Amino acid sequence: MGTRLKLLIASANRGKVSEYRALLEGVDCDLVSIEDVGISGDLDESGSTYEENARFKAVTCAARLGLVTLADDSGLEVEALGGEPGVHSARYAGEHATDAQRISYLLKKLDGVPPERRGARFVCVIAIATPEGDVTCCRGECAGCIASEPRGDRGFGYDPVFLLPELGLTMAELPPEVKNRLSHRGKAGAVAREVLKQFIDGGRSR
Repeated sequence: MGTRLKLLIASANRGKVSEYRALLEGVDCDLVSIEDVGISGDLDESGSTYEENARFKAVTCAARLGLVTLADDSGLEVEALGGEPGVHSARYAGEHATDAQRISYLLKKLDGVPPERRGARFVCVIAIATPEGDVTCCRGECAGCIASEPRGDRGFGYDPVFLLPELGLTMAELPPEVKNRLSHRGKAGAVAREVLKQFIDGGRSR
C-alpha cells in the first residue's frame, strides 16, 4: 500500500489555491501551496500559450521539490480585442497591476463597444506533473461577455466583469459552489480530479 499523496498547487495566488482546495475536495491527497514549501513570489509565465506556461510551472516545481505538482495558466479572451488579453491576462495593465487596475484598463479598451460585440471566454489549462517528468494536461473553457462595470465581491481577477448572460450574473456574484461547476477552472478541475484519482489508485496498486 502506497503512502498518501502530497500534491503541490504551484500558485502564489491565494484565491486560486482556495478554489483548488474546493475543486479537489474528496480526492485522497494532501494539498500544499508553494508558500507552504517556502517558495515566494510569482512563478515564470513567459510562454506563448496557456499549456506551455502550465507545463513549465508543473514540471519545474515537481522536479525541484520531488512532489506531484498541479499548475495552471488561465486567461480572458475578448472577441472585440482580437482575443486579448489572453495569455497576458495577469500582466495586461502592467507587471504589478492590481485586479482593479486590470479591470479598469480592460473596460477603457472596450469603451463604446456595444453589448453584442463584448463576447468573451475564460480559458484554463491545468498541468499535472510527476517528479519523473510525466505530464498530463486538462483544459476548460467558459463563455460569457464583458459587463459595462464590475459587479460582485467574490472571486478574483476579471471575475467582476465576466458576465454569464444565461444567469444575468457576473462570475464574482456566483456562490462558490456554482462558480466551481461552471467556470473554466472548474471544468478543467473536474478532469484533473479524475486524472489524480487514477494516479492515486495506480500508486496504491503498486
